[in-house]
Amino acid sequence: MNAVLQEVTNTLDAPLVARQLVHGYEGQNVLDGVDLGLTPGSVLGLIGRNGAGKSTLIRAMLGLLEPLSGSAFVFGEPALKLSDSAKSRIAYVPQQPEALAWLTAAQMLDFVGRFYPRWDAPFAKTMLERWKIQPNKLLAKLSPGERQRVDLIRALASQPQLLVLVLDEPAAALDPVARRELLRELALRAGESGTTVLFSTHIVSDLERVASEVAFLHNGKLLLRCGVDDTKERYGRLWIPAKMTAAAPAQSLSKRRNEDGSLSLIVERDAQGHWPEAATLPGARIDALGLEDLFVEIAE
Repeated sequence: MNAVLQEVTNTLDAPLVARQLVHGYEGQNVLDGVDLGLTPGSVLGLIGRNGAGKSTLIRAMLGLLEPLSGSAFVFGEPALKLSDSAKSRIAYVPQQPEALAWLTAAQMLDFVGRFYPRWDAPFAKTMLERWKIQPNKLLAKLSPGERQRVDLIRALASQPQLLVLVLDEPAAALDPVARRELLRELALRAGESGTTVLFSTHIVSDLERVASEVAFLHNGKLLLRCGVDDTKERYGRLWIPAKMTAAAPAQSLSKRRNEDGSLSLIVERDAQGHWPEAATLPGARIDALGLEDLFVEIAE
C-alpha cells in the first residue's frame, strides 16, 4: 500500500476507501485485492475495458454488494452499514437507472428531494428545461437517454459531498453540448463546493476535461493511479530491438512482441525520474504516450 493510500485509509472522514476488495462470479475473480482511496475534493476517473471490474468495484465501495473479502468505508463508516446521515451525503448514478418509473420526472425529483437536506429544487427545474425533458411525462415513457439525464439531475440537485457516476453509457447518451455542460458542472462542484467525484468512463476525452487523477483497472487489479497531467511524463512505450530483448526489464505495465521479434513495453520512471536501464540499450527508444494511448496499450 503506497504512502498516499495509507494516509487516506487512515483518515476517518475520507469520502471513499477500499481495502483489499475481492469479489467474483461463478468462481472467477472480478476484483482481486483492490486498494483505492479518495481524498476530499478530488475528481478520480476510473477507466478500464468492459469486464475489468469497474461497476463491481463501485458497488462494493458503496455497500451495494457484499464482497467476498476486504472492506470499504464511506466517510469513515462501513459501507455495508451506512447511517442515514452518510447516505444523505452521497449521490450515485448507475449505468441503467430504473427506479420509480411509475412517477413523472417532476414527481420523482420532488419525492427524492425530500430526503436530502441540501436539495436544490431550482437547479432541478432549470436542468429539466435546459435538457428539454418534459416534467409531466412518466419516467417509463422517456427514452433511455432521457432517463439517464433525469438521474444525473437527481444526483446533482442533492448537492452531494460524494458523487459517484458510471458514465460509460449516461455520458454517451448526451449530445456533445449537454455532455460538456455536465462535465463543467462536475468540475465546478469539485472546485467550489469541495465535492469528491468518482466516475467510471470509456470516454478518455471526458476524463481529460474534468479528472484530476486517473486509475486504470484491468482484470480485477488496479494497475496504476496517477495525475492526468502526469501521464505523458511518467509513462512511455519502450521499444527494444529483437537482438536486445534478453535485456528487457522484468517489470512493465504491458508487454507485446512484434512480428520482427522486437519488444514494446509500457514502462514508468522511477522515484528519481529515470527510465529503466534498458532504455539506454543500442537501438532502444522511448516514445511518449498520451492518456488514450496509455489506456489502449494497457487494455489490449
